[in-house]
Amino acid sequence: MSIKSVAEFTHLKANVLNDYYKNHLSEFHSWNQKKHSEEFTLYACNLGEHLAIDESSLSNGELYTIVTNKDGHGRKGTLVAMVKGVKSDFIIKKLQRLPAGKRAMVKSVTMDMSNSMYKIVRKCFPNAEQIVDRFHVQKLMYDALQDLRIKHRWEVIAEDNRMRALYKEKGLEYKPEILSCGDTLKQLMVRCSRLLVRKPNDWTESQAERAKVLFSRFPDMKEFYYLALRLGKIYSDYDNKDVARPKLALWFNQVEQWNCEEFNTVIKTFQNHYDRILNFFNNKRTNASAES
Repeated sequence: MSIKSVAEFTHLKANVLNDYYKNHLSEFHSWNQKKHSEEFTLYACNLGEHLAIDESSLSNGELYTIVTNKDGHGRKGTLVAMVKGVKSDFIIKKLQRLPAGKRAMVKSVTMDMSNSMYKIVRKCFPNAEQIVDRFHVQKLMYDALQDLRIKHRWEVIAEDNRMRALYKEKGLEYKPEILSCGDTLKQLMVRCSRLLVRKPNDWTESQAERAKVLFSRFPDMKEFYYLALRLGKIYSDYDNKDVARPKLALWFNQVEQWNCEEFNTVIKTFQNHYDRILNFFNNKRTNASAES
């Protein structure tokens, strides 16, 4: 039998087994949520005191809003609800089908900083403390750092084009500077992207060399890179809201001193969600279960 024939046979056998499981072993056709499962599924029995809510793309880019019980730790009993889409009014309507008494017993919900999530949690779990997940907060900082890199990259490209035109006008060949890391400045601004999301101890030898050159050329990138690391350290080192509050306030001031547009936007976003960000330090609950 040819390799192609074996592959076709294996594929056919897998389809037969999948079909048999779905139609005979899984009890899918007698499932009481089958009728509306494409729009939403609810598991009231999995409701607990501590939940997480997030959106996820499961297939073909279709977004779903997923509510999980953090005490389930990703195992059986974790999934509370899965609702198609991210429109808050539609999601609220579906989640309110869960027993009101059980929803009132929820003590905390971990989430991102979107207004729709805030509205959903406020309406459906009115007694829950809202906690902004630390990884969403840190991601904003690293996204801003990448925005700053891209801004500088365009500046470098513009200067490179200017120099090439100038040399061409004089009938000379333009040769860009080769930096000590082996890159041109244009190449460096592309190749440094990955090192900016890693800790210095995790850098390879070539990344460490690139970082040295990058930070010597762009002091603002060095400053914001280490401020991003400092934010992560605040999250790791403190487990008391009252202790973390002045540490974060000092960190805010350090960021604001640079008066950088990308990072001023980050700070304004943090300030709009400040209390919910600080709630993380009460019990250090993250959104990892919802993300997974």
